[in-house]
Amino acid sequence: MSRSLVGFMVLLHFLSICEAASFFQPISDSHRSAALELFSPDRGSFKSLEETYEALRTFDVLGIKKKPNVTATACRLISVAVGSSSSTPKDLFYALKANSIAKCKIKDKAFQGIITRLNAAVNSASSLLEFHYSVGGLVLIKLLDQSSKPDVHLVNADGIFDSVKAFSQSDGRWRYSSNNPESSAFAAGIALETLAGVVSLASSELDQSLISTLNNDISKLFDSIEKYDGEAIYFDDKLVDGHDHQGPLATTSSVVRGLTAFAALPGNKTLGLANFFLGIGVPGDAKDLFNQIDSLACLESNRVSIPLILSLPSTVLSLTKKDSLQVKVNTVLGSNAPPLTVKLLGAFTSGSKDASLVESQELVFDAGTGLHNLKILPKSIDVGSYTFVFEIVLHKPEDEKVYVTGGPKKVPIFVSGLIKIENAEIAILDSDLGRIETQKKLDLAGQSAVSLSANHLQKLRVSFKLTTPHGLAFKPHQALLKLRHESKVEHIFVVGNSGEQFEIVLNFLGLVEKFFYLSGRYDIELTVGDVVMENSLLRAIGHIELDVPEPPEKAPRPPPQPVDPYSRYGPKAEITHIFRASEKRPKKELSLAFLGLTCLPLLGFLIGLSRLGVNLKIFPMDTIAATFAIFFHVGIGAVLFLYVFFWLKLDLFQTLKLLGLLGVFLASVGHRILSYLAATSAKLKSA
Repeated sequence: MSRSLVGFMVLLHFLSICEAASFFQPISDSHRSAALELFSPDRGSFKSLEETYEALRTFDVLGIKKKPNVTATACRLISVAVGSSSSTPKDLFYALKANSIAKCKIKDKAFQGIITRLNAAVNSASSLLEFHYSVGGLVLIKLLDQSSKPDVHLVNADGIFDSVKAFSQSDGRWRYSSNNPESSAFAAGIALETLAGVVSLASSELDQSLISTLNNDISKLFDSIEKYDGEAIYFDDKLVDGHDHQGPLATTSSVVRGLTAFAALPGNKTLGLANFFLGIGVPGDAKDLFNQIDSLACLESNRVSIPLILSLPSTVLSLTKKDSLQVKVNTVLGSNAPPLTVKLLGAFTSGSKDASLVESQELVFDAGTGLHNLKILPKSIDVGSYTFVFEIVLHKPEDEKVYVTGGPKKVPIFVSGLIKIENAEIAILDSDLGRIETQKKLDLAGQSAVSLSANHLQKLRVSFKLTTPHGLAFKPHQALLKLRHESKVEHIFVVGNSGEQFEIVLNFLGLVEKFFYLSGRYDIELTVGDVVMENSLLRAIGHIELDVPEPPEKAPRPPPQPVDPYSRYGPKAEITHIFRASEKRPKKELSLAFLGLTCLPLLGFLIGLSRLGVNLKIFPMDTIAATFAIFFHVGIGAVLFLYVFFWLKLDLFQTLKLLGLLGVFLASVGHRILSYLAATSAKLKSA
């Protein structure tokens, strides 16, 4: 189901592109960058041989030289697949397709074993995909570029052709198997590619009636083709089974591969199919990118009806910069076109049915850049949006049998320029007679601002004039006047025009209710913009102090202003804590006296030690025991120092944590020294 959704989104993206513009760009560096990003091996290799082949094929068609080093990994996967007896026909099929690009070294004996296995698979096949993988693998072996080519052929080609043909339906679609009643155009492409392989592997010429019947099926398949905008065509299957359904890109790609393999692609359909694949742009999925690139490569390599794509490096021309009109003609993969001439048949104002603004003329070809140029735009082309009509004329008659141009080509062109803004004024008018009470010039090109004042009995008028570089009246997409009250309440008005003159008059008496009876300062902002206006502006032109009457009892209130969602992450108000007053402390002398009393026991302990004397007679003389004795006394001292630090700096929890560690240390070394003393005492008693 996810694949069908992706395909549906691809179709929507294509339709949106076609709606915005009816011209298509050939393959570019954007596709090469996308290929390097999408076909990125995971830990040096891809998940399957199918993905490996798709990456190699995409890199090969796009001519990517600095590609990831996947060839060595691909050759290892290929060697394992062709050398394993458990490899399925699908594994062998994609291994051989990948090998056709990677050119790995495979022994001739391996090919003989593969031929035997694939022939057996063909004879026992019961579904379309089984025929496709086994026949396709045999075709790839037959196309090997080796000195000793193995003999590959199908003895019973007619019977195999009939077996595959049995999956066809009356509407040109095909089934995957006799057990599956649902048919699809995607399966039709697989079937056509398989039957083309059967024809190439036949040991003798097939019955022509079989080929005629198949051509009739192909004609019926094109009856279900979808069209858009008269220039792009594609195949799509109705969503019946979400598991087997393929999107329009995968379906059209499958049909194109089958038709080109069978050399049955109608010449009048190639350009429409190419427009569909190019109209997708740059896919964001590796499978979609492969389908797009592989299909375009099939269209370009058919050598019967190669589509030529007319494109423009830029569809926006500036009168200010005196841009020239440039047209490029390439194949779908960006290869050079044969000798030809590009004619400009006409130019029309978008949405108008008037006559062409220019006469038919040929564009000048620059061999250095490969572009067809019209260096100077005709005087009749002013600022605006147009539809230019081009035609490709091939020089050699024999090229007309090989290349497809598609007739006249319509391309939307935007011509931009600097719009002259003149006679910009702002005025305060009397409400009754319309007499000007205050009038000021507006410098819309500068940063100056005006300051005005008015009451509810007066009017505000803003006016200006817009003309194109050729002196014609210009009507922009947007001409808006905004008044913003100091309470952030905004009011937007559309500035109307009469020819080249734009003017808006605000009668404050009729707007007091809309203004919610808010007096005070209103900032004035003017917006004039258009896609072809190079000097579009969004300018604060000043402010007005407006005095309106007090609101009546049931007057509407201003709407609540939206809250910035990011304000919740801003700084919060400072929290002020109120602490209780400190309790009354004793006098300093009393505190010192109490400290002295607490030190008396320690002093008595030290005096007692001096009176009794220090007894070191039983201090261990053994090195190890002496070491533990020293550690024990050092631990006692550390505990005493910890008490001091508890008094000066540490809190209760910190002290208990350190005391626990010291307690474990003292218990360990104390046990060792006490054991030594007990052993020594026992020896003395026994002696």
